[in-house]
Amino acid sequence: MPTDPTTPRRTARDDAYTVDTRRRPKRGDGAIASSHVDARDADVVDTRGRGGSSGIAGGPREPREPRYRWRKGRIILIGLLVLLLAWVGFLVWVPMQAWGSVNKVDNIPDGARPTDTSGYNYLLVGSDSREGLTQAQRKKYATGSAVGSRTDTIMLVHVSESGGKSVMVSLPRDSYVPIPGHGRDKINAAYSIGGPKLLTETVEQATGIHVDGYVEIGLGGFAAVVDSVGGVNLCVPRDMNDKKAGINLKKGCQTLDGGNALGYVRSRYTDPLGDIGRAARQRQFLGALMKKAATPATVLIPWRYKSFADASAAGLAVGTETGIMDAVRVLQAMRSVSNDEGLSLSVPTSDLSYRTSTGALAVKWDTERAKALFTALKNDEPLTAPPPGTTVEGAKNS
Repeated sequence: MPTDPTTPRRTARDDAYTVDTRRRPKRGDGAIASSHVDARDADVVDTRGRGGSSGIAGGPREPREPRYRWRKGRIILIGLLVLLLAWVGFLVWVPMQAWGSVNKVDNIPDGARPTDTSGYNYLLVGSDSREGLTQAQRKKYATGSAVGSRTDTIMLVHVSESGGKSVMVSLPRDSYVPIPGHGRDKINAAYSIGGPKLLTETVEQATGIHVDGYVEIGLGGFAAVVDSVGGVNLCVPRDMNDKKAGINLKKGCQTLDGGNALGYVRSRYTDPLGDIGRAARQRQFLGALMKKAATPATVLIPWRYKSFADASAAGLAVGTETGIMDAVRVLQAMRSVSNDEGLSLSVPTSDLSYRTSTGALAVKWDTERAKALFTALKNDEPLTAPPPGTTVEGAKNS
């Protein structure tokens, strides 16, 4: 049949689409739209095969993942982050708050001092002052009623900056050394005569080491610190029945409360090594205390963590130039020793029953070996094993 030349020819492109120019229903009007779909609407298709899954223009779309799930997860994540930040803040705030109540003492010697070299060196002192103890506590702990202050514990704590192990060196309280301005005497006499300042000067002159900080704990806070962590686990090397120290302990590993721990480190008359053996027990105890203080049972229980910090601060005194980071280094050194990652030493000795010019018995250092040890610490030589003479047979730490 002939075609009218005035009629436009239809092409394949014209047959590809049928355009629906009617107003489409808005999103959300699905019920209304579905009610108006007729056969004519159904024929509006993309004949190229690229239409939607339904083949119907404006037909249903694939469902989207609900947004509330993502929002809920984000809220939970933010909540956990807030709790973590609050916990970290608590862990920092507690020691900072306790540090504010620590007593400050003047321990800086007058005059010339040894050169300050690499590494950190601290004087750790245990005072037997009865200040702060009630009459009932003095009776319970068998401390007696002596007046004044003496030192039951004197240790030099070295924290290396050259990669060596942390070192704790006991200086026996009966060590016979020169005391500036007072001739030669037992080293604990320096504390009795001139307090922390003269003791620091005596240690510096006897060792040639510059003391960077001073930390002292007294009997008044000792037992409370132990009780605040629920006792300390110690292996008692032998049966110890010492009425003067207020203890009757059996050999073996056990948990000691504050009173028994105090007696354990103070006892002098049940140890065949006397002052040397007691110094070893003191290092053993301090390491065990730091090990217990760092356990989750202490750190993760808020009231126990705060109790430990407050009890420690109550019985603590530090030098006027000793900061909280200095105290942290001392605590870390003690913990290293408890984990066998540090060295627990005693100054080398040559005579444990040295007779002084006044007839008293004292501890005499081995001059050459002691000098070698102190020179190594002064120069921050990286020690990895105990130098000769710094451990005593029978004074094994548990």
